[in-house]
Amino acid sequence: MLRWTLIFLVVALIAALFGFGGIAAGAAAIAKVIFFIFLVLFVIALIMRLAKGN
Repeated sequence: MLRWTLIFLVVALIAALFGFGGIAAGAAAIAKVIFFIFLVLFVIALIMRLAKGN
C-alpha cells in the first residue's frame, strides 16, 4: 500500500511540474488518503502484535 502512495505522489509531482494542476491535485489527494489508510493499518497491526506477545 505504501508503494501505491509513492506512485501517486510521483504522478502528482510530475503533473505539477508540467502544469496539470487538476491531475496533480487529484493524485496528491489519492496519495494522501492511501497513506492515511496505510498508517491506520500499520498501527492496528502493531497493536495486535504487541497484544499477542511475540
